[in-house]
Amino acid sequence: MRTLLITGGAGFIGSNLVQYALDHTSDRLVIVDKLTYAGSLLSLECPLRDDRVTFVRADIGDAAAMARIFAEYQPAAVLNLAAETHVDRSIDMPQPFLETNVVGTFVLLETARRWLAAHPDARGAFRFVHVSTDEVYGALDSNGVFSEETPYAPSSPYAASKASADHFVRAYFHTYGLPSIITNCSNNYGPFQFPEKLIPLMILNAIDGRALPIYGDGGHVRDWLHVEDHCAGILLVLAKGRPGEKYNIGGGNERSNLDIVDRICDLLDELRPAVGSRRALRTFVPDRPGHDRRYAIDATRIRRELGWASRHTFETGLRETVRWYLEHRAWCEEVQAGRYDRQRLGLG
Repeated sequence: MRTLLITGGAGFIGSNLVQYALDHTSDRLVIVDKLTYAGSLLSLECPLRDDRVTFVRADIGDAAAMARIFAEYQPAAVLNLAAETHVDRSIDMPQPFLETNVVGTFVLLETARRWLAAHPDARGAFRFVHVSTDEVYGALDSNGVFSEETPYAPSSPYAASKASADHFVRAYFHTYGLPSIITNCSNNYGPFQFPEKLIPLMILNAIDGRALPIYGDGGHVRDWLHVEDHCAGILLVLAKGRPGEKYNIGGGNERSNLDIVDRICDLLDELRPAVGSRRALRTFVPDRPGHDRRYAIDATRIRRELGWASRHTFETGLRETVRWYLEHRAWCEEVQAGRYDRQRLGLG
């Protein structure tokens, strides 16, 4: 039984990846998470009942703690999902993004390099999978898509921090031979997402009859990927991906923010009827600084080379997601309590 070290495993994508790995592998999982505002053990309530799962509360930027974890658990792979991820928060307070996304990734890379130097027999099978974002590529106009060869042009402090981390991962492969792989995903949606992000924020505000803030004209376009499809892609990259390579993972579901909000309103009107349409709650607010207009992913490489394919249509995935938030209000309230009241962020 091999051991996978999953950093950021109590966050949105991380907690979904933990459950997906339990369901689809026989691996032992060591979860490392700092438990910042967006990470919660509530998201790991079911996985933590499995005797294959070990949780360690630690900061990936703590070199001594990472060295101890590597020495104790001797991971066959690192899946690095630990990150500050909210663009709006990076505008208000960029330093945590530098500390976690850049310095934390560097510490993990250096820890892995040193550990492999002391355990050369482990190098052949070892993998360092770094989970990144399409935001590193910057903005697209109305045409074109991001490929793995698209130059980096980050617009926000968040995107800049992830771009820097990607470059460190690439450099450690080319300089030290660390067997690393980068994935760049499009916007994820699904269960256990902290309610500061667009889809859960709109769902919860609409349920409560609160305003639905839409930045600018609502015409910003994102490519939406169900988190379970993303998790399948990450494990496929771990199993079959080539060290030194990068793989874009996208859902092929381009939607404007306004379209997303309208779909959520219509689903809630159907599933939990209220007096009048919830579309009346839409409120257009000043755009955030540096807001990229459009993202779109070309996922040809991971489909052609590794055989990945998304299984969720956006229509069914969004319906399932709305139902999940309707049925898990206790989780929503507890993860927000004392941390976040769905207020506007990213004003600069």
